[in-house]
Amino acid sequence: MTAKEARELVRNLFLKTLPHLQVGPKMKEMVRLRNGVLEIAGDRIPLHEGRPVRVVALGKAAIEMTHTLAEILPEVRLRGVVAAPADPRVPLAGFEYYKGGHPYPNDQSWRAAEAALSLLDQRNVTADDLVIFLISGGGSSLIEMPIVSVQARPTLDDLRKLYELLVTCGARIEEINTIRKHFSRIKGGRLAQAASQGIHAEFFEPTRAPQQVTLYMSDVTENLPSMVASGPSMPDETTLKSCNFALGRNRLTSKLPAPYSDLWFSGNLKETPKSGDECFSKSRYYCLLSNWNAVEKLEELAEAAGIMVETDSRCDDWNFQKAAEYLLDMLRALRKENPGEPVAIISGGELSCPVTGDGMGGRNQAFVLDCVGKIVAQPIIVLSAGTDGIDGNSPAAGAIADGESSSRAMALRLDPADYLHRSDSYHFFEKLGDSIITGPTGTNVRDLRLLLAYPEA
Repeated sequence: MTAKEARELVRNLFLKTLPHLQVGPKMKEMVRLRNGVLEIAGDRIPLHEGRPVRVVALGKAAIEMTHTLAEILPEVRLRGVVAAPADPRVPLAGFEYYKGGHPYPNDQSWRAAEAALSLLDQRNVTADDLVIFLISGGGSSLIEMPIVSVQARPTLDDLRKLYELLVTCGARIEEINTIRKHFSRIKGGRLAQAASQGIHAEFFEPTRAPQQVTLYMSDVTENLPSMVASGPSMPDETTLKSCNFALGRNRLTSKLPAPYSDLWFSGNLKETPKSGDECFSKSRYYCLLSNWNAVEKLEELAEAAGIMVETDSRCDDWNFQKAAEYLLDMLRALRKENPGEPVAIISGGELSCPVTGDGMGGRNQAFVLDCVGKIVAQPIIVLSAGTDGIDGNSPAAGAIADGESSSRAMALRLDPADYLHRSDSYHFFEKLGDSIITGPTGTNVRDLRLLLAYPEA
């Protein structure tokens, strides 16, 4: 096998995995309407004729999930709010669409949050109603609204500064979302709380609380579903104490925008609703797709191509450089055990990648760039890419490298260490022609890493 053949094989395995991660077909498989009853994974939820089903959709797959739900429920009146990174090609009647910002909220993100709270106002709902939350990755910034108090009223600019601080500090995603939840009016179960208890206490009647259903695509670890889009409809397992720890560990407390600092030190921030809270008593949750589905499909395709595969996602949330060393060591050990055979390590999840410069790129391209110097003149291919088609602030999903990438870079006078230091991995791989470009995929089940050791021809 030549390096060129191995590169094409690895690239094609990733690209062939993406069509199997579309949420529409999975929704149609899991959700159906039969004789006025909504059936989801064996559960039955009667719909009340004449009452609209309220829908709040948020995330990178929000438009596809909303339109698929409309196909499943063609005779049901739907009203809803959709917060997505793009405008719909054909808007659905009864829905308000907002083009939120990512990775930082914009004015549409704020307006989407206001619209969602208005839709769920308990003056408009009854116990006969059903609220469906359609949640996918990216929702944290696409719909957002800060807590305001007598002490502080964060502006949109303050909100964006907070998100920029969190996204670029190198904190783990669980820590980032823990902080987001406690400063948000809709995160950490507070949107479910609004649907159940209302946003105006004077109108609260527990007997009026509607049924709630959450259908979600997971872009976090499988055991932490409430981290998807910072869990607006789910009980929050994090606390103010863990929020304080996350702020302190990442040295963020003194860097908070002034209104957020005032909120934090006022001592008036309330805990997010927890498991067992009355607001979740009529809630059900269903996972449609996760990173496990992506890893499993990539493994299946690689094995069908005659590759010996091991999967290992234990490096999830590690620093990208530590993960590179770990996975390359695994690959070399596997190659040693299977001489003369193509072998691969497949890993899923997201890596931490502090931003150290003002360049363009993300954690996937940084991971591959770090590998460039570690695989010089070796028959190894490394690919890392996001299933959403977007890596950081770049137009690429990720990148691919091989044992010749270093020499090709030297010929073009490209210094990998310099590009890594400037957080400019995108332009490094763009100049080599090694970017993985897919465009937005409409799905988001985290990242995939594929490392292949191939027998040389």
